[in-house]
Amino acid sequence: MEQPPLCQKDRDNRRRYAIVGTGGRSRMFFDAILGQYSHRAALVGLCDVSQTRMNYYNGENRHRFQSPPVPTFLAADFDRMIATTHPDVVIVTTVDCFHHRYIVRAMELGCDVVTEKPLTIDAEKTRAILDAVNRTRRNLRVTFNYRYQPGFGLVKKMVSEGAIGKPTAVDFTWLLDTRHGADYFHRWHREKDKSGGLLIHKASHHFDLINWWINSFPHCVFCMGELKFYGRRNAADRGESYSYERYTNVPAAKDDPFAIFLDQEPTLKGLYLDAEADSKYLRDRNVMGEPITIEDTVALTARYRNGVILNYSLLAYSPWEGVRVRISGTKGQLEFSEHHNSHIITGQSDEELAAEQNKEGESILVIHPMFGKPQRLTIPRGDGAHSGGDAGVLERIFNPDAPEDPLGRDATHIDGAASVLMGIAANLSIERGEAVNCDLVVPLPLDSESSATLIDA
Repeated sequence: MEQPPLCQKDRDNRRRYAIVGTGGRSRMFFDAILGQYSHRAALVGLCDVSQTRMNYYNGENRHRFQSPPVPTFLAADFDRMIATTHPDVVIVTTVDCFHHRYIVRAMELGCDVVTEKPLTIDAEKTRAILDAVNRTRRNLRVTFNYRYQPGFGLVKKMVSEGAIGKPTAVDFTWLLDTRHGADYFHRWHREKDKSGGLLIHKASHHFDLINWWINSFPHCVFCMGELKFYGRRNAADRGESYSYERYTNVPAAKDDPFAIFLDQEPTLKGLYLDAEADSKYLRDRNVMGEPITIEDTVALTARYRNGVILNYSLLAYSPWEGVRVRISGTKGQLEFSEHHNSHIITGQSDEELAAEQNKEGESILVIHPMFGKPQRLTIPRGDGAHSGGDAGVLERIFNPDAPEDPLGRDATHIDGAASVLMGIAANLSIERGEAVNCDLVVPLPLDSESSATLIDA
């Protein structure tokens, strides 16, 4: 599906943006609008449950960009923000379970929307979003920055060019280490009613890559998932006992290897510790405490509409972090692997996040022809946060003159829905103990309605 441009010029030659949800992930949008794309974009409103967080960003942005304070609105005043600031586009970076609320309402009020992944967390909310797009005819884009990382883009190019023939099977393993993986268990992500679990919040990235690589949507899913490492019961089974709910200002947590201390990092303090009174949110909960209602160990198998078989696994407590992918086809096999530097998003600047992430290990991509010698390909190094992924997606959002993308990386609302559909069906499969037909969960258009293209070699 061809994606309409998001950056058509308005009356003062800049498109007007409002941000709802001012946690750590919103930082890249502040940096883009007030920095590199300030000649094209204007930030006109902020909305959050926490006035403290909005004040923090207004202070930071005054210091970093000499930006005057942006008008702020509490969550209950979202409609008033739209009516008084007149944004062309609303950027949604709230807690995942609230994405649908602001996506749907923004479109009903005449705005286009950019949303962080995941699109939402369950079937009912997904259907509500798809219905709103159809009713309002507004534009909705999902920010899948992994599509813009050089290694993943090269996988797409090789598959699309027929290097392995017609894809038949995908094996995909993602490992999160005990810094990055544990951080999901510090935060609201540990509660499935807020995040949908890692099968939604984290794996929607992975499922989107697979959907994009093979240009198809999932048809049938079976999944097993359990909480095997984090949580009070698992700790007790290992003979460990932790009496504290959180880490900050708790002397007993001083030597806990999973501890984070919000008072020791300025951004964590400003966005979370100082905001606890009005946000009612603890950012540093004990990963060996309660409640935790998501899985940390997942094994999934699926069949795609085009017949491709997927084997997928996710582990959130590995000693090392990275991804291993094998795509088999009628003419050979592609292997991709990459070691990642562990990182957690705390609202760092793009420069700080890039410095942390660019210590990654080697990325390897090898094409194994069915009959012939393996070919190892050179993967270009991406600059900036997420190996250039953040910069790539921001360029496509804020630059209307960006060249046409032959890889079709701009993700539509259909791509966003397809990426969470796998996780929604997987959660149902875990709950029911049986395979789930995705078409009965959230009906999607034909595969050709997605942003991807594939040469059937």
